[in-house]
Amino acid sequence: TTVVYKNNTPKAVQDCHELILWIMIHLDKFPRKRRYTLGSKIENALLEILEYLIQAAFMRQGKKAMLQQANLKLEVIRHLWRLSLESKAIAYKQYDYGLASMNSLGMQIGGWSKAVS
Repeated sequence: TTVVYKNNTPKAVQDCHELILWIMIHLDKFPRKRRYTLGSKIENALLEILEYLIQAAFMRQGKKAMLQQANLKLEVIRHLWRLSLESKAIAYKQYDYGLASMNSLGMQIGGWSKAVS
């Protein structure tokens, strides 16, 4: 079953929201040449995931497709996040925390997806 957070919002939606808030602070510190390429790509992709999750929360049908889209987009973000580390746009400590948050979100999306099957 879907874990529900405050205001009947699924925990995955709330956690994605919190990840975006956290990551935006770090994206703002990216070097200029990475901020508008890699940084904006990560930010936009996370915002898309949030949209997919909100849509899944309110749809009666098609939840599984929305969750699959969210999961696929999250996988892309993991690779972009690793590129951020490898290009020295972020420190390892930030990378590790961000990746752990992304992995947790991925597990929530996967569990939610299995629950709607």
